[in-house]
Amino acid sequence: MQIILMEKISNLGQLGDVVNVKSGFARNYLIPQGKAKRATEQAIAEFQSRRAELEKKQTEILAAAQVVAAKLDGLLVQITQKAGSDGKLFGSVTNANIAEALTGLGFSVERTMIHMPHGQLKQVGDYPLSISLHGDVKASITVSVLGDSAF
Repeated sequence: MQIILMEKISNLGQLGDVVNVKSGFARNYLIPQGKAKRATEQAIAEFQSRRAELEKKQTEILAAAQVVAAKLDGLLVQITQKAGSDGKLFGSVTNANIAEALTGLGFSVERTMIHMPHGQLKQVGDYPLSISLHGDVKASITVSVLGDSAF
């Protein structure tokens, strides 16, 4: 299915690109999220008339993401979980727990933005993680998982 991108999408294209994607990806994700429209002549003409407005909006979003990334870069987030004497957690620390901790610190980060390359954290320790705030902007944080043995 041919679509026109309404914003930059990593590994797919830039704002205004007409690309071919699988129809399910377009129908179930890109179009409902407002990230793309079907590439009809009418949609392309409408995009061309609104291009400057959309580009300005994208640069504002990028600038806001860069400001947040500057504040987040190098941040140490401490999360306390119940753990055994060997340092193994009862349960695990997920991206939702990290997003909740960041929200408590005053950052608006969704759990889907947090990249955990080795999966959920199941041991006490420090873990470097990256947060994708925008297609071009990433921030690195360190999550320190602390064990709480008090029952």
